[in-house]
Amino acid sequence: MAFVAIADRDKDAHVHDPETFITKYIWSQDHKVIAIQYGTVAILVGLVALALSVMMRLQLAFPETFSFITPNDYYQFVTMHGMIMVIYLLTALFLGGFGNYLIPLMCGARDMVFPYMNMLSFWAYLLSVIILMASFFVPGGPTGAGWTLYPPQTILPGTPGNELGILLMLLSLAVFIVAFTMGGLNYVTTVLQARCRGMTLMRMPLSIWGIFTATVLGLLAFPALLVSAIMMLFDLLLGTSFFMPAILSMGGMPDYQGGTPILFQHLFWFFGHPEVYIVALPAFGIVSDILSVHARKNIFGYRMMVWAIVGIGALSFVVWAHHMYVSGMNPYFGFFFATTTLIIAIPTAIKVYNWVLTLWKGNIRMKVPMLFAIGFIFTFTHGGLTGLFLGNVTVDLPLSDTYFVIGHFHMVMGVSPVLVLFAAIYHWYPKMTGKMYNKTMAKVHFWLTFMSAYALYLPMHYLGILGVPRRYFAYGGAEFIPASAQSLNVGITIASIILAAVQILFIVNIVYALKRGTPVDGNPWEATTLEWQTPDTPPEHGNWGPELPEVYRWAYDYSVPGAKLDYIPQNEPHHGQDSVESDSDDAVNETKA
Repeated sequence: MAFVAIADRDKDAHVHDPETFITKYIWSQDHKVIAIQYGTVAILVGLVALALSVMMRLQLAFPETFSFITPNDYYQFVTMHGMIMVIYLLTALFLGGFGNYLIPLMCGARDMVFPYMNMLSFWAYLLSVIILMASFFVPGGPTGAGWTLYPPQTILPGTPGNELGILLMLLSLAVFIVAFTMGGLNYVTTVLQARCRGMTLMRMPLSIWGIFTATVLGLLAFPALLVSAIMMLFDLLLGTSFFMPAILSMGGMPDYQGGTPILFQHLFWFFGHPEVYIVALPAFGIVSDILSVHARKNIFGYRMMVWAIVGIGALSFVVWAHHMYVSGMNPYFGFFFATTTLIIAIPTAIKVYNWVLTLWKGNIRMKVPMLFAIGFIFTFTHGGLTGLFLGNVTVDLPLSDTYFVIGHFHMVMGVSPVLVLFAAIYHWYPKMTGKMYNKTMAKVHFWLTFMSAYALYLPMHYLGILGVPRRYFAYGGAEFIPASAQSLNVGITIASIILAAVQILFIVNIVYALKRGTPVDGNPWEATTLEWQTPDTPPEHGNWGPELPEVYRWAYDYSVPGAKLDYIPQNEPHHGQDSVESDSDDAVNETKA
């Protein structure tokens, strides 16, 4: 029998002390304000990463033109771009942004269980971003060791940013992990302990399942990154040899003895591959909800989708070494990790099949969020299929460290999650602001983003098959690279400039809509989940007024025969016409519990 946590239903629980501008918008403990704070900072720092990527592409396409970009600058740009995108944008925006906003609303709670700690989580995240950005302004600049921070180059003199740059990077990561831990404990506790009456685990929207599972992954995986960062700090500052083998210094005595860089790679990727799913699982849940809403159809195979999310999360901890086939680890490990990599593709494929079957014969409304969600299915399927190549040891060996890896990784961890972020922003923006953006401008934003992203990353797979290596500042002296590769580099760079410029449309649209957007009612998409049923739009502090909602059904009652409307909200009592899945034996038993 499922455990059912019932939130406090005291009628006075919604009363809060009078708030000033500072307490409401700066030191706010309201989960919705904190979510917007997370999102704003993440988007701003993401724009920095976007600018760095454009400068890298300009250097590769026109190596003799932009002489102000030095080799050191290039490798620093590579490092900062990768770290910002993966950690400070995607992780922060999916979990700190949408996790904060959606969990209490979708679960029927007034706020996070620990609102003060939630506030501290955001300010710790902001501090980590400030520390990271400060590395641009210290002598030597930020570290240029690559976003994976592999030793020995991270530690040895001669690497760009070897002094203050790498120290600030490691300190920033440590502070970020502290911020994530405070937020993550909040998310997990709120989901388990603060759901409203009737909101059983198997009635939660898939967005919450994705965010919840990703948070658990983060709480288990980030300690490995924290430990590796501390050990690297010891190697840097105290002369220990956790990761450094015996290396002679100008013919003298060895500076380090006994360590191994492969230990760092194991620690990093034990965090790094779950990190892929820390980003992907919330995206899976959000896409599932958006597809169901805009297809006006129940999600296909809800329970299968839940167990696929949980299964992917569990398997993500046993596939990390497929990033290390060429590292020099025991070659027998390759068979094991290639097998687990193929196994994790099974629950991932289940989700894709279920999305397609959700769309099949649905009454599809091609709204802006739906466009981005369908675009995600294309890009994620593409990225997943190329990942099967790299998961095979024999195929991975010649493709490792080529542009094929860049193309695959960006389709999976760049284009796909960013499309979901846009879908989510466009989907919940009317709820957050009470205003509707310009839909025509948003559709133009989608098509230009989708097409330019494919024009940018699809040719990279071909470059990788040609053997073009990644992380080269210039290719002029590499005779094994065909001349056609440079022409492709120019085309890729033009696509990257278009992709970056198009994001101006997005910024202008959402900012303009804040002041001049068309007012909308509380449920413009006619959705069933609780966040659309609040008495106010945008919701006030406390979300629900004097009474918390009560849930009577699952989250996907669309096109129910005999129903008054096209949909039945979760908090609407039974009328004798319910979907098959919401009226299952398990749901009935959980309600009785």
